[in-house]
Amino acid sequence: MAVEIAKLGLRSTPFSPPNRSKFPKIFESCRTEKPFTVRLSSSSSSSFIDEQQISFSEPEKVLLERLLGIQGRGRKASPEQLKDVESAVKTLEDLKGVPDPTSSTLIEGRWQLIFTTRPGTASPIQRTFVGVDFFKIFQEVYLRTDDPRVSNIVKLSDAIGELKVEAAATVKDEKRILFRFDKAAFSFKFLPFKVPYPVPFRLLGDEAKGWLDTTYLSHTGNIRISRGNKGTTFVLQKKTEPRQRLLSSISTGIGVKEAIDELISLNPIRAKGEPEALVGEWQLLWSSQSEAESLLDVAANGLEGLQNFGNYGQVEHLIDVLPGFGLRAIGNFVVSENNTYIVTMAETAFLIGGKFLLPVEVSGKFNLELLYIDNKIRITRGYRRITFVHLRVSEPTKM
Repeated sequence: MAVEIAKLGLRSTPFSPPNRSKFPKIFESCRTEKPFTVRLSSSSSSSFIDEQQISFSEPEKVLLERLLGIQGRGRKASPEQLKDVESAVKTLEDLKGVPDPTSSTLIEGRWQLIFTTRPGTASPIQRTFVGVDFFKIFQEVYLRTDDPRVSNIVKLSDAIGELKVEAAATVKDEKRILFRFDKAAFSFKFLPFKVPYPVPFRLLGDEAKGWLDTTYLSHTGNIRISRGNKGTTFVLQKKTEPRQRLLSSISTGIGVKEAIDELISLNPIRAKGEPEALVGEWQLLWSSQSEAESLLDVAANGLEGLQNFGNYGQVEHLIDVLPGFGLRAIGNFVVSENNTYIVTMAETAFLIGGKFLLPVEVSGKFNLELLYIDNKIRITRGYRRITFVHLRVSEPTKM
């Protein structure tokens, strides 16, 4: 098992954000006269990274775009998502990138694992770490020393510490690194010494050995694609961009508001209130609200569910309240002054067993302030100044 966990780095959004809104009070109020609104403040219409901080080629942007929102570093990717990612990976591999990557200084340093194929081939321990976004997975590559090494690191948390599995490394050719794992240890923040991970590497023979081919290394030294001896493909990155940091923060529940502020501040372009920007199906990832107080809260904000904005100003909210029991709200949206979307909910009904509709007398109007939007991420501020982060999961569906 230790050998498998060691090889993982030589291996990111459905999302599982912690503690989203609950509904203990939703049946207390089924009607309200309070208006609430959605406004566009600062936004980015197409650019999703801070080009001045991190530079990517167009094919690299395509890969990162397709990876954004895939959970478990590929573990929970759909067949269609895997196909799209593999196509983008193949495009970059065909472009070659830096020639002789093992001879380049750009390969040196700490890399973060953001995607891997075939995670099911790993040991139970490896699947636990690699497939859970709460843990961050890194790989350190240092070949130009007296003791060349490739190390795989599982960061348990800032408060707890990390597990580091090390391997002696040898450069075989311009692409391939040979390695042999020889030691592993936990570094806990609350202990002044390392705790050895009890694995008899010397007794494992060839099981402790492997190789890693670098099939693409970006000219900026920020993206690397590698393939391991077990047929696994790895996508690694040295510096993550703001959207990636936001999704990572949502996964761990740490620093979400700071990540939101960073993303908004890096894209100060004022939105022009184009309805087309909202069109599509959006999944709620995070809300600053602790609980919903009424059915209108739920219907208006799309808590715990999907929002579907149509091409002609329609909006539909589908919310899972309990297994087999949901809420469906239908309305429309228009652009008002100051880049504010006014959303009106006209019809609301309980959805039972996915089919039967039980009408409920709930209606209302609210404003939606759009703080940031691109083709993947949407950050809004709505009723009672609650902030929401949504992920676009598909193009608009028929309503």
